[in-house]
Amino acid sequence: MRLVIIGAGFAGMYAALSAARLRDIQGVSPAALEIALVAPEPTLVVRPRLYEPKPETLTSSLQDVLKAVDVSYVKGSAETIDTKSQVVDIIAAKGAKQRLAYDRLIVATGSRLFRPSIPGLAEHGFSVDQLDDAIALDRHLRHLVGWPVSQMRDTVVVAGGGFTGIEVATEMPARLREILGKNANPRVIIVERNSAIAPDMGEGPRPIIEAALRKLRVETRLGVGVTSLDKSGVTLSSGEHIDSGTVIWAAGMRAAPLTAQIPAERDNFGRLLVDPDLRVLSVPGVFATGDAARAACDEVGNYALMSCQHATRMGAFAGNNAAAELLGVPTKRYHQKAYVTCLDLGEAGALFTRGWERKVEMVGDEAKKTKKDINTVWIYPPRAERAAALASADPERVTDL
Repeated sequence: MRLVIIGAGFAGMYAALSAARLRDIQGVSPAALEIALVAPEPTLVVRPRLYEPKPETLTSSLQDVLKAVDVSYVKGSAETIDTKSQVVDIIAAKGAKQRLAYDRLIVATGSRLFRPSIPGLAEHGFSVDQLDDAIALDRHLRHLVGWPVSQMRDTVVVAGGGFTGIEVATEMPARLREILGKNANPRVIIVERNSAIAPDMGEGPRPIIEAALRKLRVETRLGVGVTSLDKSGVTLSSGEHIDSGTVIWAAGMRAAPLTAQIPAERDNFGRLLVDPDLRVLSVPGVFATGDAARAACDEVGNYALMSCQHATRMGAFAGNNAAAELLGVPTKRYHQKAYVTCLDLGEAGALFTRGWERKVEMVGDEAKKTKKDINTVWIYPPRAERAAALASADPERVTDL
Protein backbone atom coordinates (compact mmCIF):
# COMPACT_ATOMS: atom_id res chain seq x y z
CA MET A 1 0.00 0.00 0.00
CA ARG A 2 1.15 3.52 -0.67
CA LEU A 3 0.05 6.84 0.76
CA VAL A 4 1.23 9.83 -1.29
CA ILE A 5 1.36 13.34 0.15
CA ILE A 6 1.85 16.29 -2.19
CA GLY A 7 3.48 19.26 -0.48
CA ALA A 8 6.15 19.88 2.15
CA GLY A 9 4.55 22.82 3.91
CA PHE A 10 3.14 22.72 7.42
CA ALA A 11 0.15 20.58 6.42
CA GLY A 12 2.21 18.16 4.31
CA MET A 13 4.89 17.79 6.97
CA TYR A 14 2.39 16.97 9.71
CA ALA A 15 0.41 14.68 7.43
CA ALA A 16 3.56 12.62 6.88
CA LEU A 17 4.49 12.54 10.56
CA SER A 18 0.96 11.67 11.67
CA ALA A 19 0.56 8.88 9.13
CA ALA A 20 3.91 7.45 10.22
CA ARG A 21 2.80 7.70 13.84
CA LEU A 22 -0.35 5.65 13.24
CA ARG A 23 1.60 3.12 11.17
CA ASP A 24 3.99 2.74 14.08
CA ILE A 25 1.18 2.39 16.64
CA GLN A 26 -0.41 -0.34 14.55
CA GLY A 27 2.87 -2.21 14.22
CA VAL A 28 2.87 -2.03 10.43
CA SER A 29 6.19 -1.95 8.60
CA PRO A 30 7.21 0.81 6.16
CA ALA A 31 7.35 -1.89 3.48
CA ALA A 32 3.70 -2.80 4.07
CA LEU A 33 2.57 0.85 4.08
CA GLU A 34 4.83 3.22 2.18
CA ILE A 35 4.40 6.90 2.98
CA ALA A 36 5.81 9.12 0.22
CA LEU A 37 6.06 12.90 0.35
CA VAL A 38 6.41 14.72 -2.99
CA ALA A 39 7.96 18.20 -3.10
CA PRO A 40 10.56 20.11 -5.12
CA GLU A 41 12.83 20.17 -2.06
CA PRO A 42 12.73 18.37 1.31
CA THR A 43 12.48 21.75 2.98
CA LEU A 44 9.92 23.55 5.09
CA VAL A 45 9.73 27.24 4.19
CA VAL A 46 8.81 29.10 7.35
CA ARG A 47 6.34 31.17 5.41
CA PRO A 48 4.84 33.12 8.33
CA ARG A 49 8.25 34.78 8.76
CA LEU A 50 8.86 35.90 5.17
CA TYR A 51 8.13 39.54 6.05
CA GLU A 52 11.39 39.54 8.03
CA PRO A 53 14.91 40.39 6.76
CA LYS A 54 17.20 37.66 5.41
CA PRO A 55 14.41 35.37 4.20
CA GLU A 56 16.92 32.94 2.72
CA THR A 57 17.60 31.80 6.31
CA LEU A 58 13.93 31.08 7.04
CA THR A 59 13.83 27.45 5.99
CA SER A 60 14.26 24.14 7.77
CA SER A 61 15.40 20.87 6.19
CA LEU A 62 12.98 17.96 6.51
CA GLN A 63 15.37 15.34 5.16
CA ASP A 64 16.49 13.97 8.53
CA VAL A 65 13.11 14.05 10.25
CA LEU A 66 11.44 12.25 7.32
CA LYS A 67 14.20 9.65 7.33
CA ALA A 68 13.85 9.19 11.09
CA VAL A 69 10.19 8.16 10.71
CA ASP A 70 10.65 6.14 7.49
CA VAL A 71 8.85 8.52 5.15
CA SER A 72 10.12 8.39 1.57
CA TYR A 73 10.94 11.71 -0.04
CA VAL A 74 10.21 12.01 -3.77
CA LYS A 75 11.96 14.99 -5.35
CA GLY A 76 9.87 16.82 -7.93
CA SER A 77 6.70 18.75 -8.61
CA ALA A 78 3.34 17.07 -9.10
CA GLU A 79 2.24 17.94 -12.62
CA THR A 80 -0.99 15.99 -13.02
CA ILE A 81 -3.30 13.94 -10.81
CA ASP A 82 -5.46 11.18 -12.30
CA THR A 83 -7.96 10.33 -9.59
CA LYS A 84 -9.57 7.54 -11.64
CA SER A 85 -6.33 5.66 -12.19
CA GLN A 86 -4.99 6.85 -8.81
CA VAL A 87 -1.72 8.07 -10.28
CA VAL A 88 0.34 11.24 -9.83
CA ASP A 89 2.70 12.38 -12.58
CA ILE A 90 5.79 14.12 -11.25
CA ILE A 91 8.37 16.31 -12.99
CA ALA A 92 11.79 16.02 -11.40
CA ALA A 93 15.07 17.79 -12.07
CA LYS A 94 15.95 18.55 -15.69
CA GLY A 95 12.46 17.59 -16.84
CA ALA A 96 12.66 13.92 -15.91
CA LYS A 97 9.22 12.44 -15.33
CA GLN A 98 8.03 9.89 -12.82
CA ARG A 99 4.66 8.22 -12.34
CA LEU A 100 3.61 7.40 -8.79
CA ALA A 101 0.58 5.23 -8.05
CA TYR A 102 -1.27 5.72 -4.79
CA ASP A 103 -3.83 3.95 -2.64
CA ARG A 104 -4.58 7.15 -0.76
CA LEU A 105 -3.61 10.70 -1.72
CA ILE A 106 -3.31 13.79 0.47
CA VAL A 107 -3.35 17.13 -1.33
CA ALA A 108 -1.36 19.55 0.83
CA THR A 109 -0.28 21.96 -1.87
CA GLY A 110 -0.88 25.13 0.11
CA SER A 111 -1.86 28.51 -1.28
CA ARG A 112 -0.57 31.30 -3.47
CA LEU A 113 -0.99 35.03 -3.41
CA PHE A 114 -3.82 36.20 -5.66
CA ARG A 115 -2.42 38.63 -8.20
CA PRO A 116 -5.16 40.35 -10.22
CA SER A 117 -4.54 41.66 -13.71
CA ILE A 118 -3.69 45.18 -12.59
CA PRO A 119 -1.52 47.01 -15.13
CA GLY A 120 2.11 46.96 -14.04
CA LEU A 121 1.66 44.63 -11.06
CA ALA A 122 3.56 41.70 -12.56
CA GLU A 123 6.42 43.96 -13.72
CA HIS A 124 6.77 46.30 -10.75
CA GLY A 125 5.15 44.65 -7.73
CA PHE A 126 6.88 42.72 -4.95
CA SER A 127 5.47 40.32 -2.36
CA VAL A 128 6.41 38.09 0.57
CA ASP A 129 4.29 35.17 -0.62
CA GLN A 130 6.90 32.56 -1.52
CA LEU A 131 10.56 32.27 -0.56
CA ASP A 132 11.82 33.52 -3.93
CA ASP A 133 9.46 36.51 -3.70
CA ALA A 134 10.73 37.45 -0.24
CA ILE A 135 14.35 37.07 -1.32
CA ALA A 136 13.72 39.32 -4.34
CA LEU A 137 12.13 41.97 -2.11
CA ASP A 138 14.98 41.80 0.41
CA ARG A 139 17.55 42.13 -2.37
CA HIS A 140 15.66 45.10 -3.82
CA LEU A 141 15.48 46.86 -0.45
CA ARG A 142 19.22 46.41 0.09
CA HIS A 143 19.93 47.88 -3.34
CA LEU A 144 18.02 51.05 -2.44
CA VAL A 145 21.09 52.42 -0.67
CA GLY A 146 22.64 52.88 -4.12
CA TRP A 147 19.69 54.91 -5.42
CA PRO A 148 19.73 58.73 -5.44
CA VAL A 149 18.13 60.11 -2.30
CA SER A 150 14.50 60.92 -3.07
CA GLN A 151 11.00 60.53 -1.71
CA MET A 152 10.41 57.78 -4.25
CA ARG A 153 13.37 55.78 -2.94
CA ASP A 154 12.28 56.15 0.68
CA THR A 155 8.58 55.35 0.15
CA VAL A 156 7.12 51.86 0.42
CA VAL A 157 3.49 51.16 -0.48
CA VAL A 158 1.86 48.02 0.89
CA ALA A 159 -1.31 47.01 -0.97
CA GLY A 160 -3.50 45.17 1.51
CA GLY A 161 -4.29 46.06 5.12
CA GLY A 162 -4.91 42.55 6.41
CA PHE A 163 -2.67 40.41 8.61
CA THR A 164 0.22 40.05 6.16
CA GLY A 165 0.07 43.64 4.97
CA ILE A 166 0.23 44.98 8.53
CA GLU A 167 3.19 42.77 9.45
CA VAL A 168 5.05 43.82 6.30
CA ALA A 169 4.30 47.51 6.83
CA THR A 170 5.17 47.67 10.53
CA GLU A 171 8.45 45.84 9.95
CA MET A 172 9.43 48.15 7.10
CA PRO A 173 10.53 51.34 8.95
CA ALA A 174 13.20 49.46 10.91
CA ARG A 175 14.31 47.51 7.84
CA LEU A 176 14.73 50.69 5.82
CA ARG A 177 16.64 52.50 8.56
CA GLU A 178 18.98 49.53 8.86
CA ILE A 179 19.66 49.75 5.12
CA LEU A 180 19.54 53.50 4.48
CA GLY A 181 20.98 54.70 7.79
CA LYS A 182 19.52 55.62 11.15
CA ASN A 183 18.86 59.18 10.00
CA ALA A 184 16.72 58.04 7.07
CA ASN A 185 13.09 59.11 7.06
CA PRO A 186 11.22 56.21 5.46
CA ARG A 187 7.61 56.64 4.45
CA VAL A 188 5.33 53.58 4.57
CA ILE A 189 1.76 53.63 3.29
CA ILE A 190 -0.87 50.88 3.53
CA VAL A 191 -3.59 50.86 0.87
CA GLU A 192 -6.76 49.00 1.89
CA ARG A 193 -9.98 48.70 -0.10
CA ASN A 194 -12.12 48.38 3.02
CA SER A 195 -13.10 51.38 5.09
CA ALA A 196 -11.06 50.18 8.08
CA ILE A 197 -7.62 48.72 8.62
CA ALA A 198 -7.41 45.01 9.53
CA PRO A 199 -10.96 44.33 8.30
CA ASP A 200 -10.99 40.71 9.54
CA MET A 201 -9.63 41.46 13.01
CA GLY A 202 -12.74 43.18 14.33
CA GLU A 203 -13.39 46.16 16.57
CA GLY A 204 -11.50 44.96 19.65
CA PRO A 205 -7.95 44.77 18.25
CA ARG A 206 -8.31 47.61 15.76
CA PRO A 207 -7.56 50.56 18.11
CA ILE A 208 -4.33 48.84 19.17
CA ILE A 209 -3.31 48.31 15.56
CA GLU A 210 -4.16 51.90 14.67
CA ALA A 211 -2.13 53.17 17.63
CA ALA A 212 0.85 51.08 16.52
CA LEU A 213 0.61 52.48 12.99
CA ARG A 214 0.57 56.02 14.38
CA LYS A 215 3.58 55.28 16.58
CA LEU A 216 5.51 53.98 13.59
CA ARG A 217 4.23 56.79 11.33
CA VAL A 218 2.73 54.30 8.92
CA GLU A 219 0.11 56.07 6.79
CA THR A 220 -3.08 54.52 5.48
CA ARG A 221 -5.29 55.03 2.45
CA LEU A 222 -8.63 53.41 3.20
CA GLY A 223 -11.57 52.73 0.93
CA VAL A 224 -9.40 52.81 -2.19
CA GLY A 225 -7.60 50.26 -4.33
CA VAL A 226 -4.59 50.08 -6.61
CA THR A 227 -5.40 50.67 -10.28
CA SER A 228 -1.90 50.57 -11.80
CA LEU A 229 1.82 50.43 -11.13
CA ASP A 230 4.75 51.81 -13.07
CA LYS A 231 8.43 52.56 -12.51
CA SER A 232 7.59 55.73 -10.62
CA GLY A 233 5.07 54.26 -8.18
CA VAL A 234 1.41 53.42 -7.85
CA THR A 235 -1.90 55.01 -8.86
CA LEU A 236 -4.95 54.56 -6.63
CA SER A 237 -8.63 54.41 -7.54
CA SER A 238 -9.01 57.86 -5.93
CA GLY A 239 -6.72 59.25 -8.62
CA GLU A 240 -3.82 59.79 -6.23
CA HIS A 241 -0.38 58.82 -7.51
CA ILE A 242 2.19 57.88 -4.89
CA ASP A 243 5.84 58.08 -5.90
CA SER A 244 7.40 54.84 -4.68
CA GLY A 245 10.22 52.56 -5.69
CA THR A 246 8.79 49.68 -3.68
CA VAL A 247 5.20 48.46 -3.97
CA ILE A 248 4.39 45.27 -2.07
CA TRP A 249 1.24 43.31 -2.92
CA ALA A 250 -0.34 41.63 0.13
CA ALA A 251 -4.00 41.31 -0.81
CA GLY A 252 -5.73 37.95 -1.04
CA MET A 253 -4.87 34.25 -1.18
CA ARG A 254 -6.01 31.32 -3.32
CA ALA A 255 -5.43 27.59 -3.07
CA ALA A 256 -2.55 26.37 -5.24
CA PRO A 257 -3.60 25.62 -8.85
CA LEU A 258 -3.09 21.85 -8.58
CA THR A 259 -6.32 21.57 -6.56
CA ALA A 260 -8.19 22.37 -9.79
CA GLN A 261 -7.23 18.94 -11.13
CA ILE A 262 -9.33 17.20 -8.49
CA PRO A 263 -12.85 16.71 -9.94
CA ALA A 264 -14.64 18.09 -6.90
CA GLU A 265 -16.38 21.19 -5.64
CA ARG A 266 -14.28 24.14 -4.47
CA ASP A 267 -15.00 27.40 -2.64
CA ASN A 268 -14.26 30.93 -3.83
CA PHE A 269 -10.66 30.56 -2.70
CA GLY A 270 -10.16 27.40 -4.74
CA ARG A 271 -10.12 25.17 -1.65
CA LEU A 272 -11.53 21.67 -1.97
CA LEU A 273 -14.65 20.94 0.08
CA VAL A 274 -13.98 18.12 2.55
CA ASP A 275 -15.94 16.05 5.05
CA PRO A 276 -15.14 16.00 8.80
CA ASP A 277 -12.38 13.43 8.21
CA LEU A 278 -10.86 15.71 5.51
CA ARG A 279 -11.84 13.43 2.62
CA VAL A 280 -12.53 15.31 -0.58
CA LEU A 281 -16.23 15.04 -1.25
CA SER A 282 -17.18 12.62 -4.06
CA VAL A 283 -13.56 11.65 -4.88
CA PRO A 284 -12.66 8.28 -3.34
CA GLY A 285 -9.16 7.89 -1.95
CA VAL A 286 -8.32 11.62 -1.87
CA PHE A 287 -7.89 13.81 1.19
CA ALA A 288 -7.16 17.54 1.23
CA THR A 289 -5.62 19.55 4.05
CA GLY A 290 -4.15 22.90 4.99
CA ASP A 291 -4.77 25.79 2.60
CA ALA A 292 -6.02 23.32 -0.03
CA ALA A 293 -9.12 22.39 2.01
CA ARG A 294 -12.25 24.12 3.25
CA ALA A 295 -12.84 22.35 6.54
CA ALA A 296 -15.18 23.06 9.43
CA CYS A 297 -13.34 23.66 12.69
CA ASP A 298 -16.37 23.18 14.91
CA GLU A 299 -20.13 22.77 14.84
CA VAL A 300 -21.02 26.45 15.09
CA GLY A 301 -19.92 27.58 11.63
CA ASN A 302 -16.21 28.40 11.94
CA TYR A 303 -13.97 27.20 9.11
CA ALA A 304 -10.21 26.78 9.03
CA LEU A 305 -8.31 29.78 7.73
CA MET A 306 -5.35 29.83 5.39
CA SER A 307 -2.88 29.89 8.25
CA CYS A 308 -0.02 27.87 9.72
CA GLN A 309 -2.07 27.41 12.90
CA HIS A 310 -4.82 25.54 11.07
CA ALA A 311 -2.57 23.82 8.51
CA THR A 312 -0.47 22.00 11.11
CA ARG A 313 -3.43 20.46 12.92
CA MET A 314 -5.36 19.72 9.72
CA GLY A 315 -2.28 18.01 8.34
CA ALA A 316 -2.05 15.76 11.40
CA PHE A 317 -5.71 14.71 11.06
CA ALA A 318 -5.43 14.15 7.30
CA GLY A 319 -2.32 11.98 7.66
CA ASN A 320 -3.84 9.97 10.47
CA ASN A 321 -7.11 9.43 8.62
CA ALA A 322 -5.61 8.50 5.25
CA ALA A 323 -3.40 5.93 6.98
CA ALA A 324 -6.32 4.75 9.13
CA GLU A 325 -8.38 3.90 6.04
CA LEU A 326 -5.56 1.83 4.61
CA LEU A 327 -4.94 0.07 7.92
CA GLY A 328 -8.61 -0.58 8.61
CA VAL A 329 -8.80 1.35 11.88
CA PRO A 330 -11.17 4.17 12.91
CA THR A 331 -10.55 7.70 11.64
CA LYS A 332 -10.64 10.86 13.74
CA ARG A 333 -12.97 13.76 13.03
CA TYR A 334 -11.02 17.00 12.54
CA HIS A 335 -11.82 19.68 15.11
CA GLN A 336 -10.03 22.85 16.15
CA LYS A 337 -12.09 24.95 18.50
CA ALA A 338 -9.17 26.98 19.88
CA TYR A 339 -8.12 29.91 17.74
CA VAL A 340 -5.54 32.60 18.46
CA THR A 341 -3.82 35.32 16.49
CA CYS A 342 -0.46 36.93 17.16
CA LEU A 343 0.13 39.95 14.96
CA ASP A 344 3.64 41.38 14.72
CA LEU A 345 3.66 45.18 14.91
CA GLY A 346 7.35 45.79 14.34
CA GLU A 347 8.97 48.16 16.80
CA ALA A 348 5.52 48.78 18.31
CA GLY A 349 5.45 45.24 19.73
CA ALA A 350 2.73 42.74 18.90
CA LEU A 351 -0.92 41.91 19.52
CA PHE A 352 -2.20 38.55 20.80
CA THR A 353 -5.89 37.65 20.65
CA ARG A 354 -7.86 34.54 21.56
CA GLY A 355 -11.05 33.15 20.10
CA TRP A 356 -12.94 33.85 16.91
CA GLU A 357 -14.15 37.08 18.48
CA ARG A 358 -10.46 38.17 18.76
CA LYS A 359 -10.44 39.00 22.45
CA VAL A 360 -7.22 40.89 23.22
CA GLU A 361 -5.03 39.04 25.74
CA MET A 362 -1.57 40.55 25.30
CA VAL A 363 -0.07 43.63 23.70
CA GLY A 364 3.31 45.30 23.35
CA ASP A 365 6.49 43.63 24.58
CA GLU A 366 4.67 40.71 26.23
CA ALA A 367 2.92 39.80 22.99
CA LYS A 368 6.17 40.36 21.08
CA LYS A 369 7.89 37.70 23.18
CA THR A 370 5.07 35.27 22.40
CA LYS A 371 5.34 36.13 18.70
CA LYS A 372 9.07 35.41 18.81
CA ASP A 373 8.43 32.05 20.49
CA ILE A 374 5.83 31.17 17.84
CA ASN A 375 8.05 32.20 14.95
CA THR A 376 11.33 30.71 16.14
CA VAL A 377 10.29 27.62 18.12
CA TRP A 378 6.67 26.49 17.92
CA ILE A 379 6.25 26.34 14.14
CA TYR A 380 9.56 24.63 13.37
CA PRO A 381 9.76 20.88 12.68
CA PRO A 382 10.36 18.50 15.59
CA ARG A 383 13.88 17.22 16.11
CA ALA A 384 14.94 14.34 13.89
CA GLU A 385 14.58 11.67 16.55
CA ARG A 386 12.02 8.97 15.86
CA ALA A 387 10.09 8.92 19.13
CA ALA A 388 9.97 12.70 19.46
CA ALA A 389 8.96 13.23 15.83
CA LEU A 390 6.15 10.69 16.00
CA ALA A 391 4.90 12.00 19.34
CA SER A 392 4.75 15.54 17.95
CA ALA A 393 2.11 14.49 15.40
CA ASP A 394 -0.68 13.26 17.68
CA PRO A 395 -3.68 14.89 15.96
CA GLU A 396 -5.39 15.65 19.26
CA ARG A 397 -2.36 17.57 20.53
CA VAL A 398 -1.03 19.43 17.49
CA THR A 399 -1.73 23.16 17.83
CA ASP A 400 -3.88 22.51 20.89
CA LEU A 401 -4.07 26.06 22.21
